[in-house]
Amino acid sequence: MLRDKVLQAAEISPLLLEIEMKYAIVESGGKQYRAVEGGYIDVDLLKVETGDEIKLDQVLLVSDGEAVKVGTPVISGAHVEATVAGPIKARKILVFKYRSGNRYRRRAGHRQGYTRLQIDKIVGS
Repeated sequence: MLRDKVLQAAEISPLLLEIEMKYAIVESGGKQYRAVEGGYIDVDLLKVETGDEIKLDQVLLVSDGEAVKVGTPVISGAHVEATVAGPIKARKILVFKYRSGNRYRRRAGHRQGYTRLQIDKIVGS
């Protein structure tokens, strides 16, 4: 009943509502990321080679579309398997120092390095 009202109000295809994605919230480098099977995440630079397979053990939440499992703080036995797609760099940011009246101007650029991971499998025990 509610589903029919949503379809009528938003004029959304019924097939779009049937898609249930499995995802997990993982922690890497003190930051949390939403990992979806088949998707990519960009984590802080890791010392790994391109093509290596790694396992992320710090899984905080797993959802399979129907049930949600939340850890306290992590879910024991759950992990995310990922393949290293390679290192990437973020957009360049401009660092500009200026002191008025002293003819002091310094300009520098910075590009943060990241490791792109392709999420292969989410195992939630």
